[in-house]
Amino acid sequence: MSAPSATREISPSFDDVAEQVAPKLYRIAVSLCRNPDEAQDLMQDTLLQAHRKWDQFEGRSDPGTWLYTIAARLCRRRHRRRAGQPTTIESLDELLPRPDDPIVDRSALSDPARAFDREEIRRAVSSAIAALPPTFRLPLVLVDIAELPLAEVATILGVKEATVKTRVHRARLKLRQVLVSRLPTRTASPERHDRQVCLDLLHAKQEALDRQLPFSMSDHALCERCASVFATMDLGCRVCRTLQSGSGPAS
Repeated sequence: MSAPSATREISPSFDDVAEQVAPKLYRIAVSLCRNPDEAQDLMQDTLLQAHRKWDQFEGRSDPGTWLYTIAARLCRRRHRRRAGQPTTIESLDELLPRPDDPIVDRSALSDPARAFDREEIRRAVSSAIAALPPTFRLPLVLVDIAELPLAEVATILGVKEATVKTRVHRARLKLRQVLVSRLPTRTASPERHDRQVCLDLLHAKQEALDRQLPFSMSDHALCERCASVFATMDLGCRVCRTLQSGSGPAS
């Protein structure tokens, strides 16, 4: 009597993968591009290229990751053709909060009587993301909007995980600057900690955001500036997550 044959794993069909991934792919494309029409073109080009090369997909990675890799490559190719697009953002020193900078009034983030226009903030964050150079926009969108792990984003973009982390951290600080310019601010109290302590805490906060984990330090252990900076970064990440909601194109 022959031994029973091993159960063979059935590879998903392209249609099944496309149907499952397309809505999220479109929402990512909207954040990568500057308008819905361009986003739909990017999504359709991605699916068309994936369909043509489906026989080359070996199943070693998640099919969604494979599609996002194609989309990222097409996005970079599209923006490479454009003249006048920014190629970099401010240096890390320019993006870091300074001791004499005003801080966001945190009461304005939680007090309904002083509520800010959330749709305006959403538009401001969306515009700020679109204005980022592709080198920084792609990792930020994949990490903070698509909520993909750093290692997976590194695979998609073909760079080291440390490079993804550095670019996402700088992009988040740029979004924080945009939020500070749109929200009520005030003068901060004198710092309770040495500046290097605040910078170390900022790095730890970024690491927690990378892993989508709560930051373990309470507000009571933070100086007023750090607490405001972290609250503003949290707001930016929450807004980013809202950008992946909504339906895709009808067809």
